[in-house]
Amino acid sequence: MYALILHGRRLVQLQKWCNFSLSVQKASPISNFFSSASAACLSPRVGRKGNNFTVSYLVDSLGLTTKLAESISRKVSFEDKNNPDSVLNLLTSHGFTGSQISTIITDYPQLLIADAEKSLGPKLQFLQSRGASSSEITEIVSSVPEILGKKGHKTISVYYDFIKDTLLEKSSKNEKLCHSLPQGNLENKIRNVSVLRELGMPHKLLFSLLISDSQPVCGKEKFEETLKKVVEMGFDPTTSKFVEALQVIYKMNEKTIEEKVDLYKSLGFDVGDVWSSFKKWPISLRVSEKKMLDSIETFLGLGFSRDEFAKMVKHFPPCIGLSTETVKKKTEFLVKKMNWPLKAVVSNPAVFGYSLEKRIVPRGNVIKALMSKGLMRNELPSISCVLMCTKQVFLNRYVANHVDKQLVTELMAIYRAS
Repeated sequence: MYALILHGRRLVQLQKWCNFSLSVQKASPISNFFSSASAACLSPRVGRKGNNFTVSYLVDSLGLTTKLAESISRKVSFEDKNNPDSVLNLLTSHGFTGSQISTIITDYPQLLIADAEKSLGPKLQFLQSRGASSSEITEIVSSVPEILGKKGHKTISVYYDFIKDTLLEKSSKNEKLCHSLPQGNLENKIRNVSVLRELGMPHKLLFSLLISDSQPVCGKEKFEETLKKVVEMGFDPTTSKFVEALQVIYKMNEKTIEEKVDLYKSLGFDVGDVWSSFKKWPISLRVSEKKMLDSIETFLGLGFSRDEFAKMVKHFPPCIGLSTETVKKKTEFLVKKMNWPLKAVVSNPAVFGYSLEKRIVPRGNVIKALMSKGLMRNELPSISCVLMCTKQVFLNRYVANHVDKQLVTELMAIYRAS
């Protein structure tokens, strides 16, 4: 494994992966194409009453926005403040600032239903007993709060040391740790995450893999094989797509990959299209045959041709995995209510990835209001001008640019109401 770390360092230096080519002993559907192209689980209690109280508590006690609090309440819920108060008080007593506590709860809200006295307190005391300073503990736990959800002092020690050394950029100590650890899932995980760190993977992605039960980083030989394939494909290890590709390829053997490629070919895609789509959206190899066929049937039923469907998938691969309901609702609004032609949708398939409620409908309703008032010169703006710009650009372009302030207020009301 240490050899793989050293090998990884050399890989990073090769023109940012663009011309990277790695020889493999055995040809595969992947290498044939790319070589030529260059917690312990803390169970939340859920209930409507609990959710309402949870949202209020998070807003009042931690200063979170209502939107964020609602999102957290879907992961963890409680009906009184006794337990969460004891958790917050414990963190405060150990030197965590209000900002750090908000970050911790946002990232790992399950802590709010953990036992502060019997679980969290002893873990923090254990870290102190190892000589960790208060500032060190607060920094590390704030970076990876899930460490407090792990069981056993040995396990917590291993995670803590790795996170600490990574934050301090002490690679030499990690190499020594990789050599000294015995075999096992945790030890494999430390070795593998160390390799990914040497490849330049940022802390956020490293730590999410470290604390997860993701299979790729728990294996040994299979991890090395998968890593080489993903690197060979040219994925950038500083991005989340690298992690996605690692997870997808790890769970698929050569036969399964070949069958999936053949399936795409039977639907009219060539091998180049398959791997181009995989680079854009690694999950494309996980889409089932049934889902693919359902997707094709849905698009054809809405008036798209097979060639148009293929074009959309090439530009926006998630099209092949969208639900029938999603495709129908968005197409109906874009084509029937907004009067954009199908060809406009075909040319901008990324619109299927936008939220109907939060983006497509609010913006569409503003444009319809402007059209009804004769303020668009009877010309419907392009779908890209309306939907593919940022929120601020859209508002400046179609709402805030009017001299009539009453009109601006009216348009904002329409936008917000939608």
